[in-house]
Amino acid sequence: MRVALLTGGGDCPGLNAVIYAAVKKGINKYGDEFIGFLNGWKGVLENNFIPLTLDAVDGIQLTGGTILHSSRTNVKKVPGGIEKVREVLQLNKIDALIALGGDDTQSVTLALTENGLPGVGVPKTIDNDINGTDATFGYDTAVSIATEAIDRLHTTADSHNRVMVVEVMGRDAGWIAYAAGVAGGAHVILVPEKEIDIDHVVKLLKYNYDHGKHYGIVVVAEGCHLPEGGQVLGSAELDSFGHARLSGIGESLGELIEEKTGFETRSVNLGHTQRGGVPTAYDRLLGQRYGLHAIDMVHEKKWGRIAVLKGTDITDITIKEAISPTRRLDQRFYDVISDLEAKV
Repeated sequence: MRVALLTGGGDCPGLNAVIYAAVKKGINKYGDEFIGFLNGWKGVLENNFIPLTLDAVDGIQLTGGTILHSSRTNVKKVPGGIEKVREVLQLNKIDALIALGGDDTQSVTLALTENGLPGVGVPKTIDNDINGTDATFGYDTAVSIATEAIDRLHTTADSHNRVMVVEVMGRDAGWIAYAAGVAGGAHVILVPEKEIDIDHVVKLLKYNYDHGKHYGIVVVAEGCHLPEGGQVLGSAELDSFGHARLSGIGESLGELIEEKTGFETRSVNLGHTQRGGVPTAYDRLLGQRYGLHAIDMVHEKKWGRIAVLKGTDITDITIKEAISPTRRLDQRFYDVISDLEAKV
């Protein structure tokens, strides 16, 4: 078979591991031929691609980012977009397309398969919020980076008797804030699934100061809503999927905390640091397992389905199941946060 791959949306540690494994198994086991469209769906629309040979993918599983580059292009909003994709795939004699991406990217994959085009998906997001899978590659790397940052901020916050507010990624779900906050020993953890109770935050921080620890670490997901004012936008401009860029809640929350407590408060926005650099060993392994399953899905003609992790097994579900609704924290995880908080 002649198979095409693409990576859409934000970059993510582990993308190259997926590409590596799919290409290696596809060539060695099935005798497939591969191309990679550049810059996500934009590359398909522009017929811009590179050949993916064993030499081309050798060693890329060890690296971060994506050798195919990425974009946030929404084929569904391009006039005649679906037919243009069909034309490009036919022109290049593509028998199947493997799309690596999150909800937005996979919504395009779903639309294509509903229009008769052969495609399968691999879930990608450091936010870990795709439904139906227990973990997405890149998440472990992001949590490790955020945890290391929190570890470092403990000492500088303690040295200066400050509150440090650490903003991490998480538009709709607080998986990174939860995991990094718990692992990093944060005193306050705030996630989008729960409204911010500023009075409770103040009590937790004052407890520290009243009990000999004159500093505090607050971890907040970028998608949290301020008690008054909603989400904090880095830009009001929307991308092609209708999303505004979130950024700045850490700074805004820090100002509010300082106003209500009188404690000197600083904020740190980890931003794209969380999705950069090489993947952890776990994400390299998980990415390769997804890639191996994806090429099997292609040869089983499981169009419209996406690879998922269930327990310790890689299996697959429909893309429609995976992209709605968003996978969010539930009471079990709130209980962990609550059980580790100071009792105020």
